[in-house]
Amino acid sequence: MMKSAYELAMERLNSEDPEAANPLTDQQREQLADISSRYKAKMAEREIFLRKQLMDAEHKGDPLEAEQIRMQLVREKERLHEEMEEKKEKIRQENT
Repeated sequence: MMKSAYELAMERLNSEDPEAANPLTDQQREQLADISSRYKAKMAEREIFLRKQLMDAEHKGDPLEAEQIRMQLVREKERLHEEMEEKKEKIRQENT
């Protein structure tokens, strides 16, 4: 028996997105939302703190310090984002 285009598309989708084959529980969705919320708050907190330092460095006329703070802001956002994704992935893996 030949598979329909729909069946072939669903197989392809499941192979590309394994999470679609293993739907998350309500509890896992809540945990993922909680992690996202907490990390958005952490990122905002760090951004506010570092932007104040950046403004202070710019007012002092110190372009080197200002650039270092900009780089630190980018690194911290990346670090927090990676940390958040790792925690989310652990929760997703609980389902497999």
